[in-house]
Amino acid sequence: MEQLRREQGLNSNQLKVIAITAMTIDHVISVVFPNYPTDWWIIVCHIIGRLTAPIMWFFIAEGYHYTHDVKKYASRLFLFALISHFAYNFAFGIPFIPFQTTVFNQTSVIWSLAWGLIGLVIMDSTKLKEWMKTLLLIIICVITFCSDWSCIAVMAIISIGQNRGNFKKQMTGMVFWVAFYAVIYFLFINKVYGIIQMFVVLTIPFLKNYNGKRGNWKGMKWFFYFYYPLHLVICGMIRILLHGNIGVMIGK
Repeated sequence: MEQLRREQGLNSNQLKVIAITAMTIDHVISVVFPNYPTDWWIIVCHIIGRLTAPIMWFFIAEGYHYTHDVKKYASRLFLFALISHFAYNFAFGIPFIPFQTTVFNQTSVIWSLAWGLIGLVIMDSTKLKEWMKTLLLIIICVITFCSDWSCIAVMAIISIGQNRGNFKKQMTGMVFWVAFYAVIYFLFINKVYGIIQMFVVLTIPFLKNYNGKRGNWKGMKWFFYFYYPLHLVICGMIRILLHGNIGVMIGK
């Protein structure tokens, strides 16, 4: 029965397609209908968008487990984060130089993904003492606080990676950190959309059905690296055409 479930489950390519689709819906809605309106169907679209981040976090942890060269993996992510910074900020009308408007959402989630990978390396280090690991993680949280999904993405990645093989602990840790993020969002940005963050739980059944396989197409990794900044540039063009060169999202 377990073998059958694994065969019939979702492979990484299929999960990434779900993430890409949900992300695109979320971002397009954000630039077409700015400042988080509360029409029910717009809220539904943003709820769908909550499927994306947990899949990203999960596969950073999986990538760390399977990579043959973590330095190359990290370098690729940081380069990707640099490129995505300009695409993300252009998409939503955020100044390229951070902190001119707010401390929130000043760069893309890719910045936190890259540092989440570093966090896993730190946690697995046998050379660092526990207090050193704690100090380094605090520094990473400060560095990533300004990004989309903030330092919560880092802590979620670490929780998922450190509990690999125990899905319940992986998801419990992830939901704990998202709940923390939701409270901050509720108090300081937008109450309705703070609650919406908790809909990441909808991703859990999809991740539970992950069969551990990549899928037939080997190019998905590189497709995502190109698609992510490209779709943001297109979102930026839509923003300018519809609203002019203004910021379109709360917290931006």
